[in-house]
Amino acid sequence: MTTQSTLAQPHSEDYSRIEPLPDPPREPDAVRRKSLSTLDNTLGPHFVAFSDVLITGLIYVLIDEDDARELAPDFIFARQVGDPERVIRRNGYVISEAGKPPDLVLEVGSRSTGRRNYTVKRAGYAALGIGEYWRFDPSGGDYHDRHLAGDTLVDGEYVPVEIAVEPDGRRWGYSEVLELELWWEEGTLRFQDPANRQFLLTPEEERAARKLPRLVPELRKLAWPSWKRN
Repeated sequence: MTTQSTLAQPHSEDYSRIEPLPDPPREPDAVRRKSLSTLDNTLGPHFVAFSDVLITGLIYVLIDEDDARELAPDFIFARQVGDPERVIRRNGYVISEAGKPPDLVLEVGSRSTGRRNYTVKRAGYAALGIGEYWRFDPSGGDYHDRHLAGDTLVDGEYVPVEIAVEPDGRRWGYSEVLELELWWEEGTLRFQDPANRQFLLTPEEERAARKLPRLVPELRKLAWPSWKRN
């Protein structure tokens, strides 16, 4: 999921000289891949107007080239990145080159990574200075210690974000970085804008919404008796 929410502004750097970092190991988990695809395709359009926003994932986050940590978040969000294209070409987020840590990272739970996500990685992302760390478990807590969890960095340590639980079992918490609510809804990760209480549309919902205006005239014809149309 090495994608960018918007095209970077033209830059004079010769990207051909950049040495790409190796890809992190890939894990065969269809549910996790689906969650990541939905995540990227939902948030990308929401931030498309911001040229300094980077949305990417499944690449290493390092302090510098000599950093031996192997931390590769499923999802990375960063504002005010001077040259997002350089991060893409680098195939890794090198903090010393980007000038700042990512603002937010997120991990999707899986059978092989679940426990590591809320132990080793939680400590690692705090040490890297990442402002928010979110964890989403599509299984509902089988892989992580809970359905949905978030942390915000305070004085170098993570403090849990308050997660509300609705009567129907849905859970949600507010991200100050994204200025959106993250919702766990029947194993799906959704984003809601608190300003209008509307969920960001998934790609499937976006396609359905585009089709609806074309279908309305046909539906009206079907609902209106033929003898009244004549």
